[in-house]
Amino acid sequence: MITELGHFTLILAFIVAIVQTVVPMVGAQKRWPGWMAVAEPAANLQFFLIAFSFAALTWAFVTSDFSLLLVVENSHSAKPMLYKISGVWGNHEGSMLLWVLIVALFGAMAVWFGGNLPPGLRARVLSVQAAVGVAFLAFILFTSNPFLRLEVPPFDGQDLNPLLQDPGLAFHPPFLYLGYVGLSMAFSFAVAALIEGRIDAAWARWVRPWTLAAWVFLTIGIGLGSWWAYYELGWGGFWFWDPVENASFMPWLLATALLHSAIVVEKRESLKSWTILLAILAFGFSLIGTFIVRSGLLTSVHAFANDPERGFFILIILAVFTGGALALYALRAGAMEARGVFGVVSRESALVANNVLLAVACFVVFIGTMWPILAEMFFDRKLSVGAPFFDMAFTPFMVLLGMILPIGAMLPWKRGRVGRVAWSLRYAFVLAVAVALLVWATQTGKSVLGPVGLFLGSWLVFGAIADLWSRTGRRGGRLARLTRLPRADWGKAVAHGGLGITMFAIAGLTAWEEEDIRIAYLNEPFEVGAYRLTLDKVRRGEGPNYFTTMGHVIVERNGRFVTELYPEKRDYPVAGMPTTEAAIDNGFLRDIYVVIGDRQGDGGWTMRTYIKPFANWIWGGAILMALGGALSLSDRRFRVAAGARKSRQEAVPAE
Repeated sequence: MITELGHFTLILAFIVAIVQTVVPMVGAQKRWPGWMAVAEPAANLQFFLIAFSFAALTWAFVTSDFSLLLVVENSHSAKPMLYKISGVWGNHEGSMLLWVLIVALFGAMAVWFGGNLPPGLRARVLSVQAAVGVAFLAFILFTSNPFLRLEVPPFDGQDLNPLLQDPGLAFHPPFLYLGYVGLSMAFSFAVAALIEGRIDAAWARWVRPWTLAAWVFLTIGIGLGSWWAYYELGWGGFWFWDPVENASFMPWLLATALLHSAIVVEKRESLKSWTILLAILAFGFSLIGTFIVRSGLLTSVHAFANDPERGFFILIILAVFTGGALALYALRAGAMEARGVFGVVSRESALVANNVLLAVACFVVFIGTMWPILAEMFFDRKLSVGAPFFDMAFTPFMVLLGMILPIGAMLPWKRGRVGRVAWSLRYAFVLAVAVALLVWATQTGKSVLGPVGLFLGSWLVFGAIADLWSRTGRRGGRLARLTRLPRADWGKAVAHGGLGITMFAIAGLTAWEEEDIRIAYLNEPFEVGAYRLTLDKVRRGEGPNYFTTMGHVIVERNGRFVTELYPEKRDYPVAGMPTTEAAIDNGFLRDIYVVIGDRQGDGGWTMRTYIKPFANWIWGGAILMALGGALSLSDRRFRVAAGARKSRQEAVPAE
């Protein structure tokens, strides 16, 4: 009964979304207050209907209702409760239901926190947001219904993909969806502003909090996915440039550019057309990611490889929304005339450079991701684009971005002097160079990548500190004033510092990692770097829904005990799939990473061992970036519709 109610409320939500799409938009065009007011209750009702539908599907998974096809294909009665719940979105149909739930959630939040938005803009924003919901609700109901029943239910289910039965993957998709689905709000604001014909500082102030919230969630989601890949897949890496990884990374790059571009619109009323274009493209790339994951066009370890018909449906949605928004963008070119004038050396110019580097970097990732398909379609050649291409093509843009970021963050608006800013950053630069030279002098026979990465990371961190300190004035009491700085200033510094830490950690791990692959024998020690490892024993065991082969590895250094590690190989009999569970000794400066493989004919075991310096700093930097975004979001100046009443009086159409 609950399942039928869930299906019924999903259909009702579809009808409500259609009403929300049409009525408020007509009301805004005709200036009918009653019709515009329909948007708010419709947005709330749509969200609560989809939330009930999602809860009904969750209940079916929790209670192991095997009369539901989706539960049979993605669950099992012996599966732990956490993975029964995460099984709701660990498949195509359930994840799409989560997709539309988040679209509706952001629409409802625009009602809850956007009370000070002008009525016409609010009605248009909610109408466009509902249109996105209509498209994907239609996709679910007509091609991907999660509530299909079985006439003869089986005794038990087929289990969830064992790779997805992990805490990291349980929380990774919701955060990721909150991020790149959340970019639909920036898209809705952009299209609404184009329809209204007014893009000004007030619009930028309204759109920034939504973009910032989506960016924070997307940062957390990407970090969780990278962390999961590191410890779960057993290959020892944190990023593979996998198509699905790239599908979330491309919107992140464009959202980062959008955040910085919106600052220029708000402060100087410049870069209007570029900011609108970024808002359209950021969500457009989210739709491209959805297409990549669900069309079966590209293969990935965590893609939903579905039939091409579903992919074609998503392609139509992509063409309608992105193509339609770009057509409207072209028609409204006259409404985006820039007002502010700025010099070549100014914060505006630095932010333009930031935007160009991020946009080109995104384009490089897109070409690398799609080129194998294009080569096969147009040249009948099967090609593979792997990590070497991405590393070589993508890294220079990030190095340039890291070099200009501390200087650009301290340049004044409109016109500035590089020499004056460089003088303010002299101590940060000297410290960064000193740290890099120290590492260069102590390492022997190693890559230059480590010292360069350390310089770049230190430059960003020390530059962020110098930027904060410069905002406290030149008189006494600077420490007290430091604590009273706006949260947005602290958020910017923390996020930039987090980026620096992540950059250094990636460079350091790549340059200084040690790897050992061998056949290990019981009680025969072997050396990896400064550590001595001994495979003490291997035993077989049983988990809740799997069988395991678990090794016991003793790690010593200079004759002293360091830790014990228990690498595993698991076999899930229901899914018929093995997984590798790496054993990791996490340290502040390094990880010891051990993977056990198959038993060999002579009684030995295949083992891979890595010494990974600064591995955890990668995710520590990502956490700091997300924390910086959250700090900025908590600043009262950047809350949703902050200052809207004032701007409603001051805003002048840009036509």
